[in-house]
Amino acid sequence: MDKLVIKGLKFHGLHGVFEQEKIIGNIFEVDLAFGLSLQKAAETDNLNHTIDYAKVRLMVEEIMESHSLNLIETLTLKIGKKLFKEFDLIDLEVKVRKLNPPMEGETEYSEVTMQWPR
Repeated sequence: MDKLVIKGLKFHGLHGVFEQEKIIGNIFEVDLAFGLSLQKAAETDNLNHTIDYAKVRLMVEEIMESHSLNLIETLTLKIGKKLFKEFDLIDLEVKVRKLNPPMEGETEYSEVTMQWPR
């Protein structure tokens, strides 16, 4: 199995449990790891046989910039389900990070990782 990874997709979103997060928002990062065969894409040099990064970004952006959700767990699940349904994958790993989560003390990020095996 081959792997294609897209790291550090950044979005501003109005997601979080606290009212201030729903008004001001926060910065979120998304990492994606697609498990699939890349042999045909490599042999043909044809985008139709691999993952189109631009299409992926638009799909994730649609979820990240849609209505406000409370949990990054929900964001991760929505992204994973949408991508797994769209592409012919062996497996998929999705990570969603909320940078500077609102909590006592300095925290770089909170992160959720979910996987979809076939």
